[in-house]
Amino acid sequence: MNTLQVELGTRSYPIYIGQNLLKQADLIISHIQSKQVLIVSNETVAPLYLNKILSSLENFETKSVILPDGEQYKNLIVLNQIFDTLLRQHFNRQTTLIALGGGVVGDMTGFAAACYQRGVNFIQIPTTLLAQVDSSVGGKTGVNHSLGKNMIGAFHQPQNVLIDTDTLKTLDKRQFSAGLAEVIKYSLINDLEFFEWLEANMTALLQQEPSALSFAIIKSCQNKANIVAEDEKEKGKRALLNLGHTFGHAIETGAGYGKYLHGEAIAIGIKLAAEFSVKLGWLDENAVSRIVNLLKKAALPTEMPKELTAAKMLELMQVDKKVVDGKIRLVLMQGLGKSIVTDQFDMRKLEDLLEEK
Repeated sequence: MNTLQVELGTRSYPIYIGQNLLKQADLIISHIQSKQVLIVSNETVAPLYLNKILSSLENFETKSVILPDGEQYKNLIVLNQIFDTLLRQHFNRQTTLIALGGGVVGDMTGFAAACYQRGVNFIQIPTTLLAQVDSSVGGKTGVNHSLGKNMIGAFHQPQNVLIDTDTLKTLDKRQFSAGLAEVIKYSLINDLEFFEWLEANMTALLQQEPSALSFAIIKSCQNKANIVAEDEKEKGKRALLNLGHTFGHAIETGAGYGKYLHGEAIAIGIKLAAEFSVKLGWLDENAVSRIVNLLKKAALPTEMPKELTAAKMLELMQVDKKVVDGKIRLVLMQGLGKSIVTDQFDMRKLEDLLEEK
């Protein structure tokens, strides 16, 4: 097992990464402060892993909520299922919520924990690659709205993150590839050496070769933990983690939640960010080719949906957390492994890029 630390002073917490960790009860129990525990999972994950967690918590007052599976259910209506259970079971402020599932479960559980009685503890047990390398770390929680993704939420850090890589064995290939989009993102932000490693090892990752998989997860989590420690609430550097996301969130919202997996939309967004960086003279065509080749090697889509017009994309991109005073800010690339957050670009060039798609 490898242990990383997210350094946030009194709210610092560990990330445990390894095989067969769900059976190591102490990794969960040591982060629970009272007897009341609510496990939140979904219809896909619960049949696979819920009993393992319950067996570790046999001495606790444990209840569970099973949510429907899918991005389209990440909303305030479904979120109420968690609050309904907490209230009906008279859960108190010492309650601990456990998120057992992918990014949707983690985001919703964390948001419920942030809101219930103005804040209770929660633990992240991510079971998808995307959640393991990205959404479970850093304390971003929330739900979607029909007008914008993740626009309703809160920063609320977990007590710990437990990453059992064995859970990826039950993940289908499409979901696994979606997680690789976030792995690739980290390399493009500030880690050229990692990008080159991914180019050489993508086949091993797709085959879930243990050492390659462990290295990629640890590297991704460490990159994110370092940035979160510097900028917990996205006042500056943390916005770099949104490479491809302004485009990607617009695609997810515009196409309808659920049509594209989050990582698939981000992959398309990364390509658009790279192409726009070329338009601005910041990136060369060879770098774009390498990025696109890596995305395709990871079995990810790279083409924008034909039904989304440039006007619709721009409208949706205005509903983004990075928009300040009406100006769209984007994460763009000045080279492989060198990204910046900027609003210093000609909007007409952005419109031209989207019109070409």
